[in-house]
Amino acid sequence: MKKYFLSLAVLSLFYSKTEACAWSDPDYEYFNLFTQSIIKDKSYLPFLHSYSTRFYTDFKQSQIPNENVDAWKKFFNNQLTFAETDYLVNKMNINDLNALKNGSTNNQLLTKLGSGFYPKYKEAIDYLIEAKYLEPYMKINYVESPDSFYYRESEGSQNATNLDYNKTITALTSLYNAAKNPEIKQRYGYQLVRFNHYTRNYEAAIEAFKTYVEPIKSRGAIYFMALDQLAGAQRGLDLKSDANWNFFQVFMNSKSRKESAFVSMKLSDTASFNNIMKRAGTNEEKNMAYFLLGYEDFNNPIPIMEKMFEIDPDSEILKVMAVRSINELERNYLPIYYYTNNNEKTAVNVSANTTTDQPKTEAAEAPKEEKISFWQKIVRFFKKLFGVKDKTSAETKADQSDDELLDNPNRIPVFNKNNYYYDDQTKDFLDDLEKFTSKTKEKSKDEYWQIADAYLKFLKKDYKASTEILSDIETSNPEYQEQIKRMKVLNDIVSQPKIDADFEDHLMKDYAEYFVDKPEEPKKDSTETEYNYYGEVPSTKDFLKDVLANRYFLQGEDGKSFLMSNTLSDLQYNPNSSLVKSVEDFYRKPNKTKFEEQIIAKNIDDVGNIDAFFAVIYGDRAMRQADFEKAKAYYTKAQNFTGIPRINYDWDGNSQKKTPHQYGASEYNGFRSISDLVFGHNVWESYQSMPEESMVKEDFSQFSFIKPMMNKLELADALIQLKKIGSGKDEKSTKANQLIGNLLYNTSSLGYYRQLFVMDIDNTNGGKYNFWSTDSETPYQYYYKNFTNTTFIEPDNFDLAINYYNKALNTSTDKEQKARILFQMASAEQGKYYQYETKNPSNVDYSDPKWSEKTDAFQKQLDQIKNQKYRTYFAMLKTQYADTETARNLMGSCSYFGYFMK
Repeated sequence: MKKYFLSLAVLSLFYSKTEACAWSDPDYEYFNLFTQSIIKDKSYLPFLHSYSTRFYTDFKQSQIPNENVDAWKKFFNNQLTFAETDYLVNKMNINDLNALKNGSTNNQLLTKLGSGFYPKYKEAIDYLIEAKYLEPYMKINYVESPDSFYYRESEGSQNATNLDYNKTITALTSLYNAAKNPEIKQRYGYQLVRFNHYTRNYEAAIEAFKTYVEPIKSRGAIYFMALDQLAGAQRGLDLKSDANWNFFQVFMNSKSRKESAFVSMKLSDTASFNNIMKRAGTNEEKNMAYFLLGYEDFNNPIPIMEKMFEIDPDSEILKVMAVRSINELERNYLPIYYYTNNNEKTAVNVSANTTTDQPKTEAAEAPKEEKISFWQKIVRFFKKLFGVKDKTSAETKADQSDDELLDNPNRIPVFNKNNYYYDDQTKDFLDDLEKFTSKTKEKSKDEYWQIADAYLKFLKKDYKASTEILSDIETSNPEYQEQIKRMKVLNDIVSQPKIDADFEDHLMKDYAEYFVDKPEEPKKDSTETEYNYYGEVPSTKDFLKDVLANRYFLQGEDGKSFLMSNTLSDLQYNPNSSLVKSVEDFYRKPNKTKFEEQIIAKNIDDVGNIDAFFAVIYGDRAMRQADFEKAKAYYTKAQNFTGIPRINYDWDGNSQKKTPHQYGASEYNGFRSISDLVFGHNVWESYQSMPEESMVKEDFSQFSFIKPMMNKLELADALIQLKKIGSGKDEKSTKANQLIGNLLYNTSSLGYYRQLFVMDIDNTNGGKYNFWSTDSETPYQYYYKNFTNTTFIEPDNFDLAINYYNKALNTSTDKEQKARILFQMASAEQGKYYQYETKNPSNVDYSDPKWSEKTDAFQKQLDQIKNQKYRTYFAMLKTQYADTETARNLMGSCSYFGYFMK
């Protein structure tokens, strides 16, 4: 199973690169609802499930038991705490111990222990002094291979060869012989084995183990530390089988050295775990060998787990195998992103075929067309390589109607039929794991298996059974208690068919901790600050917010759905009208519930004057629809608009400083400081050039109401006057209609002033100016998570500009003017072609051996359609006005027009 999952993990990275940054981390791409680290034996924490690192690292190192410190703590009759013992053994300066030996010390801990401490533990303190003396040298000397690809300069660090070999061996042997306490004696034996290993005297190391360590019958912490060194020496002599077996013994018996022992086994013998299984004699050894086999080859761990179960159903390592399997399932069922039918990466897969009163029919439909980007073609190549098949359209529709996330109330938010991770094999594995867990919970005395069984039933959408299991569990383990509590909350919320006011009150009364933000902790000192490129790890709180956002979306409460994951100011990035209206309705809603006030409404952030903010968005949309009267009415309410909310980011030392942007008096802020060049025409297509370089002003002498610099209210008023004048049949009306057409084109996605009516501050490139595939399409199929990452604004209606140009063309008597108008009409018609092209992408699979041939044929077909249906005004310009000065000038400044005229 693992091999299949891993191939899909590769695909996930390709997908995430298309939308997210290059720092994609798979361990941040699911919700972490089942806490892996609740296993009781924390020595196995490194072996929990992780894709980002070789070993699991999401824990504090202090959680892993240190049997060496525990042994010292016991040796000192528990006079010291674990932390004090660790400080004495591993961190205290050698000078402090020498001072203690000499009868005087300023060390606070040693003073606390009193003057009788050294005489009582003389051998132990003398050993620690010797060990601390040796420790800086206890590294093996690095020997550069003559065939090494990299050259490494000699490192200045000390190693074991810096000590006098004979003198050190003599001293350690003498100290060993003089020691009376067997434990201290064995520790000197360990130093002898280690020193010989690190000086590459491998045979001497093996002999030292036999002579100085093994005869002392203790098999405690120090014995396995010495055995670890023995195994290293055996590896140095190429005694792979013996080395691996001893590393295995260290892995099995040591709590703090499991990770290093595992790595050593891998380095020692490529067939390491199979060979270990052959040598395993006791049930404990067989059980551990099965664990290593299952851990290393995670195809389908259940057969291995069955064998482990037969040996010991209470085995802690069996729980590790189970939690890794649960985590693998969770990643596949609960990703923070999903992929829609058209491969558009949008939000968390928390949607469903709803049975609520107000279904989102349009949003739930499968998009009619498929947009294929370069990255998506690459993904298809890898899918073919790994044998991952696309669903048929019928299968896709069945998935959407039957198994997308929250099919209320009996479906769980884990519904990835659109996600390439999820398939029948995954479902079968869930069924098999549930059967195994149900069986094990009956045999094992550990409540862990009941919790695991309840979680698997949660994944299978059986919330009632999951809750019943959880309610019957009695445990005093605080980690288990927290997991049970969290899962009860999940079952309660996810099983709700509709979120109404009563249920919102229930959320605040019983589950506020999962929704109310905790006060921010004081920032660390700048020297401790580490930038997290991935953000916070997704949590239960994030998952529940997504579930509620999806519920509101399905219920038709888009404003609430939006504000669960976004702020009011985020509307500037995608100011589409229906969503804005829903957000405004929620803002103005009287008698909000406590949940609405404290959890949702808190995201109504500072946008200056909120009424003006909404009015500008509505006025802009009316302008794009050429409804200038409606636009003026909205802009009249927007005169207190303080500017599109933007943040300035500045670095202050090691921290980033964020301040609201303050617009200058003459700076365009979304409402004011609009040049009359917006009525002009462009001489070349260069969005980054200054307005005076790209745009040419028309003759406004007949229209004194067009000011050199206007706000949007004045602009709308000017357009109303132009529209009135344009109803005539004279030269002035011709010019008026031409100017209106110019403004509509110049503020479209193709125009120099494309930013004016989409809540943007400049015309630099961005998603707002893309052409979407259908007039009714919206990328928000499930809710509005990652709203600012996916841009959607209602498409331009280029016919509005063409209609005004056509009025001007019909009344104009000037041939040069007609040529200019026709070129502007042709430019708008080009926009219509771009929209058509986007609606009709190539569906040729990138892995098709005839991809190039089919793609060329498709492009020829597009060119034919373009010339037949979208070159009407270019054709008129070519056949009737090629002799005009305007046409000749355009051929020099517009490359595609010049190409067409040839």
